[in-house]
Amino acid sequence: MSFLKEFREFAVKGNVIDLAVGVIIGAAFGKIVDSLVSDIIMPLVGLIFGKLDFSNLYIVLGPRPAGVADTLVELKKAGAPVLAYGSFITVAVNFVILAFIIFLMVKQINRLRNTAEAPPPAPTPEDVMLLREIRDSLKRP
Repeated sequence: MSFLKEFREFAVKGNVIDLAVGVIIGAAFGKIVDSLVSDIIMPLVGLIFGKLDFSNLYIVLGPRPAGVADTLVELKKAGAPVLAYGSFITVAVNFVILAFIIFLMVKQINRLRNTAEAPPPAPTPEDVMLLREIRDSLKRP
């Protein structure tokens, strides 16, 4: 079998296509969660903690360049070594929210899968049925 034919069979398999669709949807879902964190959650957290903007939390690790505005964006443009821990906090919150949502989705899928795949109960053996009939007939007055 030629290399190209093997590759074509691999690429056309349903699992590879499902994986590609999952990656594309995951990337789009990641953008939604990123927007949720940066546009909704972090401003609310900043409001609770005194109008704190996490995106501008940083520590300059070296000398500040002269004539550069005291913002993270301007310091990075100037090439100053900056420890941007506010951005890390935002990304960490983003990850926790995304992981929690994925956990809820997997939990729901597993719950649906377990109810859908549950095999029907095995029929009661004939000897057990006969014993139950005898037991029930003995209980009657």
